[in-house]
Amino acid sequence: MLGYCPAAGVSGDLVEAGGTTTRSSSTHGNSNHGSPVHQVDYVPPRQPTPEECKINWDSMIRCWEHVERGEDDPEDSTPSIPEVTITDLASFSPDPGTLTGEPDNLGVAGLPTNFTTDTAEHTRDGELFGFPIRVRFTPITHTFHYGDGQSQASDTPGASWDALDQAQFTPTDTSHTYAERGTYQARVDTAYSAEVDLGVGWFPLTGQLDIPGTPQTIRIYEAHTALVAHTCTENPTAPGC
Repeated sequence: MLGYCPAAGVSGDLVEAGGTTTRSSSTHGNSNHGSPVHQVDYVPPRQPTPEECKINWDSMIRCWEHVERGEDDPEDSTPSIPEVTITDLASFSPDPGTLTGEPDNLGVAGLPTNFTTDTAEHTRDGELFGFPIRVRFTPITHTFHYGDGQSQASDTPGASWDALDQAQFTPTDTSHTYAERGTYQARVDTAYSAEVDLGVGWFPLTGQLDIPGTPQTIRIYEAHTALVAHTCTENPTAPGC
């Protein structure tokens, strides 16, 4: 039980634990007593449960304190939030990039084949250290592996010829020209940066996650031209038909 202390310069009664009353005198010699003491029951703050912490992060520090400090630890221990590193997020599995060769994963030897990927910023929800967390992945680098020993890094996912307002078989920032006909296994690897949200806003993490893409079969053909008198419709047995 705690007693209420009157303002300085005013006499009053202090009620101690157990009901004992102690009279205090005025610092100015005034013998008048103050108002009667109001007794107040002290109720210590209740520690939130782990289930409540998962729902309400307004008391985040006390939630982390609940995890970091055992019941036998001193009450004045300084709570600390465990450091989150980008390697802790590997289990959240950002999307691998899907490679597309234009047109229709086909190409012509000696002419550019245009490549694009579908990677974009996305989020994952899950748990880390037993608490709900949201992770945001942003692609920062795309490394195109063309399957013939050549590769190229780009900070963009590429764009189609139509989107670039270009004619087919013209070079782009992510196109590649194969020297010989054949079948190639091409892919795009994506490097992601990451941010985490523990319920109080987004925080960037140092480093990146490198996610390999799934190989795609690219078929490259040879093209031959010939001067003919009739189209293939008019003469199906003409050269090149």
